[in-house]
Amino acid sequence: MLTVIVADDEKLARRRLVRLIEETGEAEVVAACTGGRDAVEQTIARQPQLLFLDVQMPDLDGFAVLRELAGKASPAIVFVTAFDQYAVRAFDVHAVDYLLKPFDTARFREAFGRAKDRVSSGPRADDDRIRALLADYVGGAQPAKDSLDRVAVRVDGVLKIVRVADVDWWETDGNYVRLHVGAASHLIRSTAASIEPQLDPRAFIRIHRRYIVNVDRIVEVQPWFAGDAVAVLRTGAKLRVSRTYRERLHARLGARPDAADGAPS
Repeated sequence: MLTVIVADDEKLARRRLVRLIEETGEAEVVAACTGGRDAVEQTIARQPQLLFLDVQMPDLDGFAVLRELAGKASPAIVFVTAFDQYAVRAFDVHAVDYLLKPFDTARFREAFGRAKDRVSSGPRADDDRIRALLADYVGGAQPAKDSLDRVAVRVDGVLKIVRVADVDWWETDGNYVRLHVGAASHLIRSTAASIEPQLDPRAFIRIHRRYIVNVDRIVEVQPWFAGDAVAVLRTGAKLRVSRTYRERLHARLGARPDAADGAPS
């Protein structure tokens, strides 16, 4: 029987994971954690073989959990995430298993099977893969190969070139993407799904299903409702940050969990 810890701050998601794991008949859930700090303590104390780890948790996100566990525990990791398509590709590249919310039973069984095989295979190279993943998503991301550096837009029938570094944010608009550059905006026929992989991940970050923002333009992140936030840009523009991407943004900006949540430091 595999020993497993589940860490997810969403009650229903946590309960469902526990149920799915126990229904395999091959694993025992030794702890179900409601947050990242609890996950660190329980993982160090119980030394499970497998950890199902939510990426977005308010007290300590999944990446911070991995930093805390370094050298203290080394379970096989299955990430549970609602990250965008770009992030999911990075999980694949680094060969770390993941469950993309919402996931079905078949997808869970596939991830569980891979994790079980990894545990049974003995010593793993997970540490290197996790370090690479952390480097990508906690401030040390490397530029994508052939990152997009300029975009051609039409203005009054004239083709003009916009440097990607000058773009404040990208906004989805149906089958188009709108580039916001200072007081101007330009519409190009493309989609965020095709644009995002071409952007340098050190410079741009998705904060909402509609918005991809130039990190250097963000001057303030204000709390909002239901775990969402508002990013204030140098231009004065205010963009909604959905809960799905909030913790990732905080990590990129180097915010401590207490500061990110608005608690006094």
